[in-house]
Amino acid sequence: MADSQSRLDAVRRALESRGQLHALNWWPELSSKQRDRLLAELESVPWTFLDRAINDVVKNRPAKPTMDDLSPATVLPARPTSPEIKARCAEAKAVGADQIAKGKVAAFTVAGGQGTRLGVDGPKGCVVVTPIVSKSLFQLFAEMVLAARRKYQALIPWYIMTNVENHTQTVSFFDDHKYFGLPREDIMFFPQGMLPAFDFHGQLILAEKDHLSLAPDGHGGSLKALRVSGAIADMRRRSVDTVSYFQVDNPLVHPFDPLFIGLHVQSRSEMSTKVAKKADDLEKVGNVCKRGDRVAVVEYTEFPEALAKAKNVDGSRRFDAANLAIHLFDVDFVDRISSQAALPFRRAEKVVPYVDDHGVAVKPSNPNAIKLETFVFDALPLAERPLLLEVDRGEEFSPVKNATGVDSLESSKRDQVLRACRWLEVAGVSVPRNADGSPNATVSIGPFFALDSEDVRNRADRIPPISRGAEVVLE
Repeated sequence: MADSQSRLDAVRRALESRGQLHALNWWPELSSKQRDRLLAELESVPWTFLDRAINDVVKNRPAKPTMDDLSPATVLPARPTSPEIKARCAEAKAVGADQIAKGKVAAFTVAGGQGTRLGVDGPKGCVVVTPIVSKSLFQLFAEMVLAARRKYQALIPWYIMTNVENHTQTVSFFDDHKYFGLPREDIMFFPQGMLPAFDFHGQLILAEKDHLSLAPDGHGGSLKALRVSGAIADMRRRSVDTVSYFQVDNPLVHPFDPLFIGLHVQSRSEMSTKVAKKADDLEKVGNVCKRGDRVAVVEYTEFPEALAKAKNVDGSRRFDAANLAIHLFDVDFVDRISSQAALPFRRAEKVVPYVDDHGVAVKPSNPNAIKLETFVFDALPLAERPLLLEVDRGEEFSPVKNATGVDSLESSKRDQVLRACRWLEVAGVSVPRNADGSPNATVSIGPFFALDSEDVRNRADRIPPISRGAEVVLE
């Protein structure tokens, strides 16, 4: 390892060539420990990737992308009606099941969120989300992985991206719960990357004399983190071809959907995405569409209202594919685009405390800084043969973002019960209902009992009669 002086000389040269030497203003008065901290942070700044972004995104506000070339994307329907698509889906489901059984699929959870708004002082994955039995998100996902390993007799690895703030807590949580029955060697934890904040002139911001102002690099950084952490190398060692990506806040997710995986493989897609019909014209979700000849996601903040409200001749919504943040990635694709830093940087103006030129701590009241981040869905235009599969929202998407209201702990628990009751009825089990059609029973179906409605149908003989007002747990 290079000595401290040679490391400092290298950092100084990098800073000087970019007009950033102010980051070392307080070097003479720092302690040895403080110098080590600042030097490590400055060495971690990926200037090769940031130089262009500082000019194009920080110093200059990027031009808004044109919306003139947007058109609806081609989406496979949730309920295929034509014989051709039905046959394709049946074949794909068998292919997907075979891929899982051969150990070709890995789970990847983006788990950098905090549970503060949900009353948990720690990682969001520790939030209890299930009705009746009170399982955390991490436990629920762990059981999904373990249930899939048993169902397909496969060694399925699980990669979990944390952040700097919650990494140690996340690992400790799993350790305290003995990894929920999963082999420790088949779970890999790694933190998300961090990027420095800049002022509006492109200058590094010091949060303290010995500390840069740093922020997570966005969920798009998860792809780079897979490579940098060694996760991609681990996948190659295990002969994994497909990464099943999902975020930590969605307890309805199907990480091991054989239909989705099979369609992805059959299509030779580099990136596949699940979508659902929008709840309303102006729902605050990304709009999956085509920009020119490439599939892309346009955030609701950028999507023109006229297009959001546009209708087809039959009255249906013209742009009606909502991004659910449920993706499949080809391992080679992740490796390629992450090594090239291919995802575009996006600009976020933030209020960031800093140390001024006199060493005084300042807490501004208005935005004074630019944080750069990348979005994982911006990989879609870079992917060859992207596949979009429409799913029922109530079957696969009910995120936990708030304590009450829309996309809340409250609504997600309700949706988990509604899905469980639908699965029972598909299996021929009678569920008591109220006059408005809502279930008059609370049902919880754990991953060990069923990963999907087909599993419930196969175990229908183990399901007791459901009485009005009952609480039923199927594990």
